[in-house]
Amino acid sequence: MEWENQTILVEFFLKGLSGYPTLELLFFVLILLMYVVILLGNGTLIVISIWDAHLYTPMYFFLGNLSFLDICYTTTSIPSTLVSFLSERKTISFSGCAVQMFLGLAMGTTECVLLGMMAFDRYVAICNPLRYPVIMSKDSYVPMAAGSWIIGVINSAVQTAFVVQLPFCRNNVINHFSCEILAVMKLACADISGNEFIMLVATTLFILTPLLLIIISYTLILVSILKISSSEGRSKAFSTCSAHLTVVIIFYGTILFMYMKPKSKDTLNSEDLDATDKLISLFYGVITPMMNPLIYSLRNKDVKEAVKHLLRRSVFKK
Repeated sequence: MEWENQTILVEFFLKGLSGYPTLELLFFVLILLMYVVILLGNGTLIVISIWDAHLYTPMYFFLGNLSFLDICYTTTSIPSTLVSFLSERKTISFSGCAVQMFLGLAMGTTECVLLGMMAFDRYVAICNPLRYPVIMSKDSYVPMAAGSWIIGVINSAVQTAFVVQLPFCRNNVINHFSCEILAVMKLACADISGNEFIMLVATTLFILTPLLLIIISYTLILVSILKISSSEGRSKAFSTCSAHLTVVIIFYGTILFMYMKPKSKDTLNSEDLDATDKLISLFYGVITPMMNPLIYSLRNKDVKEAVKHLLRRSVFKK
C-alpha cells in the first residue's frame, strides 16, 4: 500500500471476499443481475410517475423519489463492488472512500426519513380522507420530499467531515465491500468516542424517529381500519397502505437482523467479520431497492395499469 511518512493514509484495501475466488465470480453474476433489475424496475416507476397524469398524487411523488433514491444508493457501491470481484487490485483512494461514505450515508438517511413521510401520507389518506387534499397539497408534499434529501445530505456531510479528520495509521484494511462509515472509523488510530456519539445522535434522530413515526401512523391506521364496518371497506383501506408497509418491514427488518443478530466472540472484532456477515450487509443494500418496484407493481392497480399503458404505447410506436 502507499504511505506518506508512514503515518498519513492515502488509500484503503477493501477486503470483500478476498480468499474466495469462486464466490466472487458467483456473486458478480448474481449482483449484476440484481442491479439490472434495480435499474429497470425503479427506472420504470420514475418514468410512469412523471408520464402518467393519473399518478400525479403525493404517494406517487414520494414513490418516484424513493425509486430515484434506490438507484442512487445502489450506484454508489454496486459498480465498484462488481469491479472489485473481477480485479486483483481492491484498493480505493482516501478521497474516493470519503465520497463513497458520504453518498452511501446520505442516501440511507434520506430513505429512512422518506419512508416516515410516506407513512404520514398514508395516515392522512386513511384517517382524514376529506382533509387529505388540503393537508397533502403540493405545497406540503414537495417540501416534505425535499426536506428528506436535505436532512440526508446534512447528516452525511457532518459525519463524513468528522471521520476524514481522524488520523489513520498503518492499518488500512476495510473488512467490507465498500467504505462503510463505521468500518472506516474503527481503523483510526485515535479516540473515536466523539464520532460514535455523533453517530448515536444521528441514528436516533434520522432512523429511530422516522421508525417511531411509522409505528404511530400505522397504529392509528389500524385503529381506523378496524372501525370500518364492511369487510370490503377494510380491505380497500388496507390495500392503500399494504405496499408501503411491506417495504418498511423489509427495510427495517433487514437492518434489525443485520445489527441485532447475535455474534460470537470471534466475530465481534471487525477484523474477524466472516463472509456470511459481509454478504448479509451486501444484500441489504441490494434486495430492498430491487424489491420496492416489484412490491409496488404487484400490489397496486394504478401502477400496473400505468406500466401496461406504457408498454402498449411503446409497442404501438414501433
